[in-house]
Amino acid sequence: MDELIKILQDLKPGIEFTKDTKLVEDKIFDSLSMISLISEISNEFDIEISPVDIVPENFATVETLYNMIERLADED
Repeated sequence: MDELIKILQDLKPGIEFTKDTKLVEDKIFDSLSMISLISEISNEFDIEISPVDIVPENFATVETLYNMIERLADED
């Protein structure tokens, strides 16, 4: 989780990220910054995030995002 928080803070400095932070609903990440986020996560965690995984439920909060990362890492 710490690695994910670091990525989020690097992309959006000044935001206090907790596991309940609403990433899309609170408009912290828009579509363009989401592309950067997906790229950073893919590189850091060595996972492939397919279009099927790019759904609001997976990017709703830091916790749901981390759960997706863990699931994708387990699939490799």
